Amino acid sequence: MIVVNPEGHPLSDLKIEAVQRLYAAYGRADIDAVLAELDDDVDWAAEAAGRSVPWWGTFRGKTEVPRFFEAIVSNVEVTDFTPLSFASNDTDVMNTVRFAYTVKATGKRAAMTMQHWWRFSDKKIAFFRGAEDTEQSAAAFSATGSRAVSAGVG
Repeated sequence: MIVVNPEGHPLSDLKIEAVQRLYAAYGRADIDAVLAELDDDVDWAAEAAGRSVPWWGTFRGKTEVPRFFEAIVSNVEVTDFTPLSFASNDTDVMNTVRFAYTVKATGKRAAMTMQHWWRFSDKKIAFFRGAEDTEQSAAAFSATGSRAVSAGVG
């Protein structure tokens, strides 16, 4: 269902717009603009069992979140980061992202569709969970095995 204003124009979702601004800031490596979208006490995590990939784990608050992005920038060359779709309710945004990268240390490539969950409080992102193909990511960081890993992208 599309919600429209009295003039018949679709209403935008401010939460989706905030996530899109965050993605745009990430794309231009503007960490200050990323942080501007976050609650001071944001609960940020890439959900994964293990420590095979540098950005896996939980980052608490605006002071720790830059470590998440630094772990990505310093370890991989991102070759694709394309948000595909968005859905929202009163507090949350869920979306899918096509993500591909080459690990600098191994030269291995990975390509996948990730899922992102964003929860808002007082118009700021208070909670983020990212889900990715953890087996594929771990394989890309492994010193052994094939140089190309890919699943779920099409």
